[in-house]
Amino acid sequence: MLTATQRTALRSTQQYCRQAGKLMLAERSERLLHSRSPIFVAGGNRSSVIADTPPAVSALRGWAGAVQSRRMCSDAAVIRPAVTMYSEEEEMLRESVATFAREVIGPKVSQMDRDGVMDPEIVAACFAQGVMGIEAPEEYGGVGLGFTAACLAVEEVARVDPSVAVMIDIHNTLLITAFMRYASEEQKAKYLPKLCQEYVGSFCLSEPSSGSDAFALKTKAEFDAGSKEWVINGGKSWISNSMEAGLFVVFANADFSKAHRGITAFIVEKENAGLTIGKKEDKLGIRASSTCELSFDNLRLPEDAVLGAVGEGYKMAISLLNEGRIGIGAQMVGLAQGAFDAAMPYLHQRKQFGARIADFQGMQFQYARARTDIEAARLLVYNAARLKEAGMPFVQEAAMAKLYASETAASVSSQCIDWLGGVGFTKAFVAEKFYRDAKIGTIYEGTSNIQLQTIAKNIQKEYD
Repeated sequence: MLTATQRTALRSTQQYCRQAGKLMLAERSERLLHSRSPIFVAGGNRSSVIADTPPAVSALRGWAGAVQSRRMCSDAAVIRPAVTMYSEEEEMLRESVATFAREVIGPKVSQMDRDGVMDPEIVAACFAQGVMGIEAPEEYGGVGLGFTAACLAVEEVARVDPSVAVMIDIHNTLLITAFMRYASEEQKAKYLPKLCQEYVGSFCLSEPSSGSDAFALKTKAEFDAGSKEWVINGGKSWISNSMEAGLFVVFANADFSKAHRGITAFIVEKENAGLTIGKKEDKLGIRASSTCELSFDNLRLPEDAVLGAVGEGYKMAISLLNEGRIGIGAQMVGLAQGAFDAAMPYLHQRKQFGARIADFQGMQFQYARARTDIEAARLLVYNAARLKEAGMPFVQEAAMAKLYASETAASVSSQCIDWLGGVGFTKAFVAEKFYRDAKIGTIYEGTSNIQLQTIAKNIQKEYD
């Protein structure tokens, strides 16, 4: 039995925890009142085992009064939730987006894939659903949630259609983030409401001669002092969202003598004279997502069309792409999960040699490992997302998440076709679409080799 003094101390601890919002620790303390099990208690530089002693009593003996309460409820003592334990708002968003993807996007996936066109009704529905402004503040028409919430939305949509998911991902993690972080107050007021409610955004960095070497771009920006306008000439390649976009962030070099330090970001509206959207690529996968060439022929922009500062574009692009890789990781996790979910019912229904395919041990080993890989990728993605939200270093974790999630998506989607057999090789099942869609994951927003290089550089820093 606990003494009256010990019970009073424990109740004080629980009250402090509740006031601090640490309900899990308070509930755990309540359970420990009735628990009798061995426990380790720290003492100086040693640890001792106190057997058959209520843990709450042992803990109370280890610390004194108010110091004990503060330590038990400090960040170091509180049991931290798993990275996949979501807030109430995040969970509500996830469930809402899952239903939206299944009921609104799902019926149109096959047709959009065949036609290679994003249905305008789906784009409008994404705005109506609120998934095009997840991180934007409510004052600009956004939802006002965090980066993890945006990743959850991307994952849930990717389980149904990775093409729509990448449109949402680029729009949120690159465009919305760019304006929230780098735009002037006037630019925010003008463009964020449109990005949340009307304009799809497009991020224009890659060129024919600058893929992985992104800062070798040749698009040129010159300032015309007479008209006080920027004049842009050049072109871009492999630009996602370009057919649907109403707003483009274009990277051009304003001073080639400074090499990459001359690169500057510009805000370009679709109606700007001098902008031409070229041919749409006929792609292997994510076919509904538009990928086009852009050309700029004496494209004139007002002086205040610069996003951020002149010459700071390369820093902006690096920062945004580091975050964007987490979003692509979320897309790939959703893709892998969608392929897995589509294949598993068949394995439990189809019989061969008198038994369900799912009951053969060789198959069990395969889908158990696939599910493990998906969960491992998910943990990498959301760990990186939480680090980003907390303002902690996350570049290495983002690269790991994108690398592993994209490779998992490729592996799992391929295995799912194997599990389905002949029908998996036909368009009657969605497995072949997931397989085609997965390939882009190891290519865009940094190839797998670029991710490995990033990870290796961070490892070297630890040992140099």
